[in-house]
Amino acid sequence: MADDAPKTAYELAMERLRRKDGEAGSEDRPLSDAQKAAIAETRQFYKAKSAELEILHRSALDKASTREEIDQLNENLRRDNERLASERDRKIAEIRRETSS
Repeated sequence: MADDAPKTAYELAMERLRRKDGEAGSEDRPLSDAQKAAIAETRQFYKAKSAELEILHRSALDKASTREEIDQLNENLRRDNERLASERDRKIAEIRRETSS
């Protein structure tokens, strides 16, 4: 009787995505323990790098004397954080693509 219940929009969307992935030949395989550990380590590394940037940014803000300097420092921090996030996501995607041994 539970199978006769109407499906939510989320369930329908997930079915369509699974069907599309299946047609494209995409394989849904779980991550190995080594991959999970590598992803966690990568996330932790980039979290630490981001914290380091924030500390350096605050130090530089204390020394800034004009609004233009502050704006430039804020822009540099934003750009550096975007670069780190991009690197992190790229490395995580590489880990996910690795085959389990």
